[in-house]
Amino acid sequence: MTSTSDPINFLLVDDLEENLLALEALLKRDGLAFLKARSGEEALELLLTHDIALALLDVQMPGMDGFELAGFMRGNERTRHIPIIFLTAGSADLQRRFRGYDAGAVDFIQKPIEADILRSKTNVFYELYRQRSEIVAQRDALASMADALQAADRRKNEFLAILGHELRNPIAAIGAGLHLLERRAGTGVEGEIREGMNRHIRHVSRLVDDLLDIARIDQGKISLKLERISLQDVLAFAIEASQPLIESGGHRLVRDLPDATIWLEADFSRIAQIASNLLNNAAKYTPPGGEIRLTARRNGPWAEVEVADNGIGIPPEMQEKIFDLFAQVSRPGSDRLDGLGIGLALVKQLVGLHGGTLHLEHSEMGKGSVFLVRLPCEP
Repeated sequence: MTSTSDPINFLLVDDLEENLLALEALLKRDGLAFLKARSGEEALELLLTHDIALALLDVQMPGMDGFELAGFMRGNERTRHIPIIFLTAGSADLQRRFRGYDAGAVDFIQKPIEADILRSKTNVFYELYRQRSEIVAQRDALASMADALQAADRRKNEFLAILGHELRNPIAAIGAGLHLLERRAGTGVEGEIREGMNRHIRHVSRLVDDLLDIARIDQGKISLKLERISLQDVLAFAIEASQPLIESGGHRLVRDLPDATIWLEADFSRIAQIASNLLNNAAKYTPPGGEIRLTARRNGPWAEVEVADNGIGIPPEMQEKIFDLFAQVSRPGSDRLDGLGIGLALVKQLVGLHGGTLHLEHSEMGKGSVFLVRLPCEP
């Protein structure tokens, strides 16, 4: 069935061209298209390739007449429900009418045709088809919405399960640390225990901050503090924030930054957050002893920041979904998904708020990934 924006098709079948033109002129209206055939054979071809709201068939045609064409239509699953109005210049005795209705006709109109009567009858089928098309479109839209709601509900449940896991582990570690502090007071290990507890507290804080940022962006409540900033300065800040994770993985960070300052009109903390999240992501998904490369350059009106690693890469089936909220890739040596799957989604939204773009430039399993951020430069 055609969509509600497509024209509705009437099929006109008559062996005389002048009759076809007269019918078209008589019935012409907005939203209505006419498919014309000079024979039953031509009409069958149109019926099998188009959606038809109503067929107006001349009874007396050489070769396949209107009755025979109607019989073929009723015998085909695609065309059996198309309403038929017979038009005839011959006698319309009871026998012929009975044959017409037996062939599936909804009406039998004698020529010469009374224009108002034909318009009134055909308008009924035009409106019925239009309403049916709208109902089908609404049904399909509701089915699509139901599918989307089910998918969202599944993602919500998966997210809540992951969130519970991500929060339970550090909270348990903090509780164990407090217990150890009570038991080992004065043994000289308090500093090490506190550092472990602080590390877990920072992890929980990052999770909560990312969740709040996603919520604020979705609600349009996040605001940027725009100022003239040096890209090199903000990258240095991001490197400092990510250094502990990079060092804990034994990775080598290679920096390729230009000497000439690249100026941005941007929010310093948010740009640092973008760069730091990408560096953290590279460190998390690169096996121990890997290499992470941070490159910055100016390309015309754009500042480009590229973060590349030689890590596990992203599976091909995930590469188009990697920026979706809650999309995750398992870490090396782990059967479970890591984190909440909001890091790259958050980065993409923050980049977009600055008028920039974020792309996965390249990724190959076992050979790493390359992410590219483009941000508008200041002169």
